[in-house]
Amino acid sequence: MATAIEKCVHCGFCLAACPTYSLLGEEMDSPRGRIYLMKNVLEDKLPAEEAQPYIDRCLGCMACVPACPSGVAYGDLLVGYRALQEKERARPPLDALARKMMIETLPYPRRFRLAAAAGKIGAALAPALPDAFASMLSLLPDRLPPPRPLPAVLPAQGDRRGKVALMLGCVQQALAPEIAYAAAHTLAANGVEAQIPQAQGCCGSILLHIGAAEQAQQIARRNLEAIPSDVDAIITTAAGCGSGIKDYALLFKGEPDQDRAADFAHKAMDFSAYLAELGLREARGFDSEVRIVYQDACHLLHAQGHEAEPRKLLASIPNLRLLNIADAGMCCGSAGTYNIDQPKIAAELARRKVESILAVEPDMVVSGNIGCMAQLRQQLKSSGNPLPVMHIAELLWQAHQR
Repeated sequence: MATAIEKCVHCGFCLAACPTYSLLGEEMDSPRGRIYLMKNVLEDKLPAEEAQPYIDRCLGCMACVPACPSGVAYGDLLVGYRALQEKERARPPLDALARKMMIETLPYPRRFRLAAAAGKIGAALAPALPDAFASMLSLLPDRLPPPRPLPAVLPAQGDRRGKVALMLGCVQQALAPEIAYAAAHTLAANGVEAQIPQAQGCCGSILLHIGAAEQAQQIARRNLEAIPSDVDAIITTAAGCGSGIKDYALLFKGEPDQDRAADFAHKAMDFSAYLAELGLREARGFDSEVRIVYQDACHLLHAQGHEAEPRKLLASIPNLRLLNIADAGMCCGSAGTYNIDQPKIAAELARRKVESILAVEPDMVVSGNIGCMAQLRQQLKSSGNPLPVMHIAELLWQAHQR
């Protein structure tokens, strides 16, 4: 944390990249402003309560990281600061309850399915509920899809070109189990043996994002034990999960599991990045032109640096036309639990994103992150536009089957 603070020269290159600064126009809602605040809190020059609203409004989208000429590791600073402050922070009762619900529900697919079913029953109460609870309910689909179970191993078709472990995600298993199903079968069709460890669990990134570092460690250890070490890569299909796993070295720093966690993090790779590097065997495509917008998930674009790879995959599909939108790298407002914690800001960012998407008149939107998909679907629905939103794995599997 100290190294990250010392590297910041307050040049201002981060301002144009920051969604909250763009929206609110307040210096303290920019990365360099937040770094200044965190520095003063850590040096006991400012009460943490005074800085907290500005830190809470940070999406953690990491757009400032590639924009920074000094190489400030803003993610390390933000994650460390939130974990440190959360130990001493006194939250109002409703805020504390909402946070406890997220910690005890989101990482566990079965609990989430039960909570979602109960939530839809109580949706009529949403107008009378506090913002955080109303936001949770608004993000739920009309119905949850049935599970799409996968075997422990899905063999490679034809000559084997690789062997990977596939992470299923936590919320994603409940909201969109078809994503992991499509990813596993697309990998197998392209000569990759997909191992799906049945003992795996949540990666912990959603907890790490909100400062619950100890809980994140506890559930992350499950994956250190469950995922085999003899695979070429550990594949994630949610940008937030991939970014979170790459933070395992930070999460376990100084712990006995430090080296094992660092090796695990090194093997983590996004589905689209892995498949783009490997190369598609066959892209059958569509009978007529399909116009799509590829929506960059922040934790894939900024945190992991994968802009070209998903576009390379999509460009290889016949009759698929990629459309460019304004402010493509700006966050949609999902950002883990941000659209629950900061619903008004998240809604405005989603509105701007959807406005840019609709301006180019696509047939569908494609993304690499379940959170972004849920956020965009909700905003499209509220704007009265039924534009389909699909994961890149689903699109590739659909194209392969044609």
